[in-house]
Order: sequence, then structure tokens, then C-alpha cells
Amino acid sequence: MTHAMGDTALARAQAPAITSARPLRAWQQAALERYEEASPKDFLVTATPGAGKTTFALTLAARLLQRREVARVIVVCPTDHLRLQWADAADRMGIVLDPGLTNAVGPVRAGTQGYVTTYAQVAGKPMLHAARATSVKTLVILDEVHHAGDGLSWGEAIEEAYGFAARRLCLTGTPFRTKPDERIPFVRYEEDGFEGDAGEAGAGLVSRADYTYGYKEALADNVVRPVVFAAYTGTSRWRNSAGEVVAASLSEAGTRSVEMQAWRTALDPKGQWVPHVIAAMDDRITHLRENGMPDAAGLILASDQDDARAYAKIVRRVTGKAPELILSDDPKASKKIERFSTGSARIAVCVRMISEGVDVPRAAVLAWMTSYRTPLFFAQAVGRVVRSRAPHESATVFLPAVRPLLSLAASMEEQRNHVMPPPKTQQGDELDLEPLPPKERAVDGVKQFEALEADARFAHVLHGGTAHTGSGSPAVVAPEDEEFLGIPGLLTAEQTAELLAKRDDELRLRIAQRAHHDDEDGGLFPVEDHPDEDDAGRSWRDAAELRREINRLVSRVSAKTSTPHAVVHTQLRQSVPGPPSASASVDVLRARRERLRTML
Repeated sequence: MTHAMGDTALARAQAPAITSARPLRAWQQAALERYEEASPKDFLVTATPGAGKTTFALTLAARLLQRREVARVIVVCPTDHLRLQWADAADRMGIVLDPGLTNAVGPVRAGTQGYVTTYAQVAGKPMLHAARATSVKTLVILDEVHHAGDGLSWGEAIEEAYGFAARRLCLTGTPFRTKPDERIPFVRYEEDGFEGDAGEAGAGLVSRADYTYGYKEALADNVVRPVVFAAYTGTSRWRNSAGEVVAASLSEAGTRSVEMQAWRTALDPKGQWVPHVIAAMDDRITHLRENGMPDAAGLILASDQDDARAYAKIVRRVTGKAPELILSDDPKASKKIERFSTGSARIAVCVRMISEGVDVPRAAVLAWMTSYRTPLFFAQAVGRVVRSRAPHESATVFLPAVRPLLSLAASMEEQRNHVMPPPKTQQGDELDLEPLPPKERAVDGVKQFEALEADARFAHVLHGGTAHTGSGSPAVVAPEDEEFLGIPGLLTAEQTAELLAKRDDELRLRIAQRAHHDDEDGGLFPVEDHPDEDDAGRSWRDAAELRREINRLVSRVSAKTSTPHAVVHTQLRQSVPGPPSASASVDVLRARRERLRTML
């Protein structure tokens, strides 16, 4: 008891003054007023990523400390890096939170108003954290509270640790669903009307916030950037467990199972979909840096650490510059995030380290190269590139043209267009919340699935719920207007699509023209479908198929332009120099195929 009284007296003596460096945003002030009116034990705030949840929470904490309604603040967050981020933000507001307090240390350190911990740490010793939260009146801030549902044990630990805390503030970037038997403590729920696999109503529960500030409202307040979603399709080829080679387009895969296999193949580092989209991403970053965002950067989200490492090598090969590789098991991960956030590197490759909460305001481009596809993860990840710093900034998200992701993008795009009115919308497919199946292991030495190759090409941009391909009549866009690419109202959807399609064609042509040259000094990547195979063993098969495809494309170009076949062949030889097709190398034939595609 004596120890508790000492803690209380110390905390009161150290009650901070509010030292927020900037005035509160309207939503933050409104949320504070709603909290003050009710003075509740539990309060859930849903605010879109980038809106300023941290500032809101710490302002509330400072007020409660100042009025001595609480004497301690405990912040629980998902990752160790966010512990540092929270502690730094609190320090700027005059609140000293210890980001390094471990479970091996009993009492909260003297000279602080509290500490920052993680959900995993609380689950390790819930009773220790309960003692810390009840020795004095405590405000517990549960950041990204849906993490308390990452397994029943975590939820139980949070409830055990903070069930008797004086105040609890829950934060999340987007509403979340949970199963009826996995309720997250301190969160109110309501039936969401979602139909389960058996068709029964009420198969899930959705969180009910006390205050909500969505992407739509944040966009209207110029708090976040508008996002343009650039979808890339392509043909994937893979070998199934029966040894059959299957080919399918990402955007025209047909059944769900075929779509998933095509998607998985596209994400395989050995194919051409990934390097092509990385090149398009790098082109977009260059454009942003030349038009008002000199420090613009991009994030690549990978499914696992092996893919992340492979993608990092591709970035180095494509751009000539090494990216920042950020992996969760890397002890230097936090330092790398900080270095990338404040530095000048163009691209960071990560798995989930930058998916939520991490603040990288200069990141304005995202390449979605992961199999994750839940609404919560999608909103959190896209939230990394929407934080606005100045007027006329926009964000670009490159993603596979598959129905689950397009449905998620359309939902966010619909909110954008509520602020910037689009043409009439059309409802898309229902969201597919199931993850891609895990990579199969070989059974009795037989591979269950083998990705062979995948190409990539620009498909469309989303606008008003409609896909715009940019393949219609050329849109007239003044050079100075390109600065506003992706902001509806300044460029039409057709103009946006036309610009992205044009840039993609130019990119494909540059790749094709240089495909047969060595690229050891960086720059554009060579076209290598199977870099570890023997070139001589496959070249005759590939060359025969390429010659047939070139002849078909020449026929299409001839019909479209009313130009004789011989003239088209001559023009092709001039654009992509080399011997006649009958004796040309595979690389030259590929380059000519790409040149013909740009002529259609």
C-alpha cells in the first residue's frame, strides 16, 4: 500500500503540461469533446490511417494527467518499433513514457508517467501488467486493438491485465470483424449482417466505435491524400500436381482456384510480373520527385521473408539502387524504418513491419506483392501512403488485377469519390476474405505446384467503380497536368488511365530494346523467364513460339494500320535491330514482340 501511495504522489507531482506542437484537427477536438461529455471507462476510436490517432490519444492522456483523473498512462501496441514511435510522440507533448520496460522489471521506473509495451509482452505476464495498471489510477491505451484478437490467449491476457484499470482507450484504423467466440475485451459489438459459409445470418460481429473518422472525412479535410489504384494484369503459367502446365490471365482467371494459382505465380520472383511492376513503381517515384515531392518513396509489401529478400534483389537490378530491406526478425528493423522514414532511399521492401502504425509520410507509392487480402490489412497497408503533407499530393497503389483486391480497392475508392464526385458507380464482386492457400510442400518428391513464369502489363485504373483502361481514343493531357496524376477532378479517369498506359508502353519498349544487353551496372532489368535454366536447352522452343506470336501480332498491326505485312516487318527491324526472325535470338524476338504490342 505504501508503494502505491508513493507512486500516486510521484505521478501527481509530475503531471505534464500539454505541449502539442500544432493545433488539434477538427475531428480530434470533436472526439475529445465527446469523451469529455461521457467521461467513460471504455472508449473506442476508429480513425483512418494517417488521421492522427496518436496525437488524439496523447492529448487526452495529458488532460487526464493534468486534471489528476489518472496518474499513469500505459500504451499497448503491436510491435517494438511502435513502442519507440509512441514514446517519441509522448515526449514531444511532455509525457515521459518508458519504451524499454521489460517483464523482468517489476515497478514502473521513477521519473516517468508510464510506459509503452506490446501485446505479446502483456500476454507473457498479464498479472505483472495488472499490478502496474491498478497500483495507481491508470489510462490504458490499446493501439490497433484488433491485435488483442490474434488468438484467444492474447485477448484473455489483455482482459486479465487491464480488466480493473481506471480508464481504457481503444484505437483502430478501420472497423474490424471478429468471430462470436473471439470477442476482443473492452470493445462493443453489433451484428454485421455478414453471411457465413452456410448462409446463416449474423455469422460475425463488427466493432462499434464511440467516435469514427473515416477516409472519406479525412480526404475532405485534406488530412490524407487521394489514392489512385493502378491494376496490372498478365498471363501466368504454372505446373500443377498432375504435371500439367496451366496458363491463365490474372484478370480473366475464371474460377477462384485458378485465380489464386495465377496470382501466386505472378508474385513469384522468377517471373516477369514482379520486376515489371517494380519498374513501373520506380517510374512513378521518379515522376513524383520531379513534380513537387523531391523525397517521394515507395513501399513493397511481400508475403514472406524469402520473397522480400528476392524482391530486394530485383529492386537493385531494376533501379540500380539497393532498397531498404525490413524484416521482423532483424534486430536492426526499427533503425532501418527510422532511417528510411527520414532518409532519401527510394524503396523499402518489407513483410508486415510497415503495414500499420509506422509513420513514413514521404511514402506515396505502394506495390502490393503479397497474398494478404483482408479488408483490415488492406486499409492499414494503404494507410502507409496516404498521410498528407501538402496540397496536390496523391498516392498510387500498384496491385494485381484480381477480384479480391479490386473489390477492396473499389470500396476505398468509393469513399474517395464521395468527396470528389465520380461518374455513376457499379457494384463489383463481394469481398473474398480467405487468404491464399499456403505454398504446398513436395509429397513423396512430387511438387504439388510449380510457378513457371508470368508477364505483366497495365490493365486499368479504378474510378467511380469502373475500370478505365486508357485504350480508347487518346486523351489530350497538357504536360503541366501530369503533376496532378491520380487526383480526380484535375484529370479525368480516362486521362489518368491514358497516362499510366502510355507510361507502361514506354516502359515495356525500353525494357524490350535493352533486354539483349547486359545490365550489370543497374538500370532496366533483362528479360529472364528462367535465369537459372540453361539458355541453349530452352531457346529453340521459345524461339519457335515467339516467331509464331510475332507473325500473329504483325497480322493484327497490319490490319489495324492498313499497312502491308512486309512494311510492318521492316519497321519492326528498324525499331529493334538484329537479324531476321528466322535467325534472331530469343531476347531479340521477345523485344520485337513487346514492340508490336505497343503498336496495338
